[in-house]
Amino acid sequence: MTATIIAGTGSYVPDRVLTNADLERMVDTSDEWITARTGIRERRIAADDQATSDLAAAAARRALEAAGMAPEEVELVLVATATPDMFFPATACLVQTAIGATNAAAFDLSAACSGFIYGLNVADAYIRSGTYRNVLLIGAETMSRVTDWTDRSTCVLFGDGAGAVVLKAAPGDSRAGAPGILHSRIHSDGAAWDYICVPGGGSRLPPSNDLVEKRLQYLQMRGNETFKVAVRNMERAARAVLDAAGGIKPQDLALVVPHQANMRILNAVAERLELSEGQMFVNLQSYGNTSAASVPLALDEAVRGGRVHSGDLVLFLAFGSGLTWGAALLRWA
Repeated sequence: MTATIIAGTGSYVPDRVLTNADLERMVDTSDEWITARTGIRERRIAADDQATSDLAAAAARRALEAAGMAPEEVELVLVATATPDMFFPATACLVQTAIGATNAAAFDLSAACSGFIYGLNVADAYIRSGTYRNVLLIGAETMSRVTDWTDRSTCVLFGDGAGAVVLKAAPGDSRAGAPGILHSRIHSDGAAWDYICVPGGGSRLPPSNDLVEKRLQYLQMRGNETFKVAVRNMERAARAVLDAAGGIKPQDLALVVPHQANMRILNAVAERLELSEGQMFVNLQSYGNTSAASVPLALDEAVRGGRVHSGDLVLFLAFGSGLTWGAALLRWA
């Protein structure tokens, strides 16, 4: 049997910090209002000369270093992003050449905030099938480039960053007690595509002066509807994965690493799963919602902070545009 383990983690955030106080000078809002409704106090913003691939490459290098792996050993570079450098080529191809992964195939995966879990599911399938043994999975976003900085309801939420993991084939059956991914589930509901979207700039509404005047190149979100469905589906995904792994209880988890969307969402999910204080890792206050980057960015901080140990059961949870959502459970190597 072959299992998929996380052999190394890495992350990167830009230097520029945008605080709630900064936003008070940009739109009609306040630090108190933002903190009470989101839990976010600051976020990172990419420099003018930084693209998503730059953030992704920096996180990738740190993950490879942590795994003790040379770039030439990577067989697949998979980048989960909703903010690629350009329509094509894939951002993953730009990362591949930036880090020197000369022997790797490379492609992007678009599932917005659920992208990392979707990517984990894909990478696990490749590894279990024997197609690849070493996969570099990156979640990276420059959400600041699709944020409308005049819209106080959305501009307070998002930030830029990247997180990466090195996934390796390992002997043993994770479902029989060996380290590795136990189960993962991904879901979607395209009927609710307009809950979170960037409507303009693609083939349906190509770039035009009219599009820019209507600000359709920026993210739009139906917040109340999104909140309700996010909480419900994240709980369902978590329970489905735990049940599939043999009836593991939420209380058995050493750590839950969720998509860092909104503190009210995280609190509601924790309450529904009856998690104890400290089981859920949260760094939302420092980075805001970094979409596909948020889970691997949080994971890297948890690992480097000594929050994860060999044998621990770790659960990843995410929900995002699509709509997409999913969960993945693994036993730490």
